[in-house]
Amino acid sequence: MSDRTDDPDNGDPGVATKTRTRTQRPPMYKVMLLNDDFTPMEFVVHVLERFFGVNHAQAFEIMLTVHKKGLAVVGVFSYEIAETKVAQVMDFARRHQHPLQCTLEKEE
Repeated sequence: MSDRTDDPDNGDPGVATKTRTRTQRPPMYKVMLLNDDFTPMEFVVHVLERFFGVNHAQAFEIMLTVHKKGLAVVGVFSYEIAETKVAQVMDFARRHQHPLQCTLEKEE
């Protein structure tokens, strides 16, 4: 038997080291609105204000981006929240007879 204090077999408990596992952040998902030729701009602004909590000026800017570029990222969320927002927007658009498309994509 050894006299060394760092020898695990000498009965001395020494310093216990705990390995910490670093938790990975959950993947995030981009929620995007897609342009179409039928949904009124005012309706898109209303959707942005209602479901994404942006003010009127921000909603108007995002709507113009959707209109000019074909799509815009309207938020980045955990999967469950992104999925819920997409479902809410799609349901709301259908109930108002608009073909507005909302989708989600994993953030790179």
